Amino acid sequence: MQALSRVLFVAAVTLCASSAALADFVKTKSVQLGPRPFYLVDELDRSKLKRELRQCARQKRVFRSSDFSIGHRGAPLQFPEHTLESYVAAARMGAGILECDVTFTKDKELVCRHAQCDLHTTTNILAIPELAAKCSQGFEPAVYDAVTGELVEPASARCCTSDITLEEFRLLEGKMDAADRGARTVEEYLGGTADFRTDLYTTGGTLLTHAESIELFKRLGKRMTPELKLPQVPMPFNGFSQQDYAQKLIDEYRAASVPAEDVWAQSFNLDDVLYWVDYNPDFGEQAVFLDGRNPVDLVENTPPLSEFIELKHRGVNIVAPPMPALLTSDHRGRIIPSQYAKRARTAHLDIISWTTERSGRINEDIVPSGGAFYYNTTLDALKNDGDILRTIDVLAQDVKIIGLFSDWPATTTFYANCKKIPGLRDQRHRHPYHGHDDDDDDDKYDD
Repeated sequence: MQALSRVLFVAAVTLCASSAALADFVKTKSVQLGPRPFYLVDELDRSKLKRELRQCARQKRVFRSSDFSIGHRGAPLQFPEHTLESYVAAARMGAGILECDVTFTKDKELVCRHAQCDLHTTTNILAIPELAAKCSQGFEPAVYDAVTGELVEPASARCCTSDITLEEFRLLEGKMDAADRGARTVEEYLGGTADFRTDLYTTGGTLLTHAESIELFKRLGKRMTPELKLPQVPMPFNGFSQQDYAQKLIDEYRAASVPAEDVWAQSFNLDDVLYWVDYNPDFGEQAVFLDGRNPVDLVENTPPLSEFIELKHRGVNIVAPPMPALLTSDHRGRIIPSQYAKRARTAHLDIISWTTERSGRINEDIVPSGGAFYYNTTLDALKNDGDILRTIDVLAQDVKIIGLFSDWPATTTFYANCKKIPGLRDQRHRHPYHGHDDDDDDDKYDD
């Protein structure tokens, strides 16, 4: 009983702290990019693109938020994903749209997590005995061969949001999405962060409910792209159906008086998107179908044009495949649009893509790994880190995507400002307070 009282007390304190933290952040016009975009420009091979971006870097004094720049789970290149700290960092880097991946707790409350069963890698749940005991599978240490010392069985655990209530969820802290599969202890298991990320901010990340993310994004003056995550428990879950789940996501935007035009609801499940199209047409108009098929297969065996036309006919207006599905390379080492990209455009589908700044350095991480997923179809065209900007340029100028998810939105914000990319905000109806330049400089690059 004492343990339960302590849990509830800490949950109440955490809720108050979270509410206070949300109130601290308000919309800011100031966009701070830091050194990384300019480093990438310096790394570019000599080209027209390098000259244009270098001129922009030299002359532009004010950078603006851009709807082309979408904060993928916030800014998880440096801050733990789906935390208040990560979202605020993305907003300060000029991401015009922020993403909350939506899943649900044991008491069917919506929260921001990349997957329903990722708490063991994205939070400190295993370090809290009362909550670790509730996990679907507790921590199992790695097993090594007693003679050779070779790893026989990797360490494992499985902790889901549906294992715990919202009150218990509020006790958790976000950390970098990682696990040391060779761990013998919980402390070791909580490590394993990829080399291109950092553990500098991996403790104390503030988790949010979906409703709290809406409030935060409103205060920051940002638009929103929630993703309805695939349940990892049988549905219906305690009477909570897939349709209930999809509807509750929309209901929380209505309750917060967020206009449908400011929300891009996403799902890998086409039935979710069609549900929004049919039963919430105002939100369904710009609902996003995430195409999760293998991008190499999509490039080598592109679906027929009829498949894209059928999507459009059923009311889907936006498709979102990963970057490698939209790109390939030619014999001259140029990055060019794929047939998938061409057919989607022919069917009059708008395209959003994911995810740049998620794979580390070109020569040190991407090339040795054979593409690191996000560059699988353009590996032959890559030379250095500057090719991250070259990839973005082809996506924007040739594929003509309307938005790009990034783990470090400063890069996409910089590009969108320099190339005057209108992004999603000018594709459909927009509020008048977006898109105008009211600073007092005479910067010729301002929108």
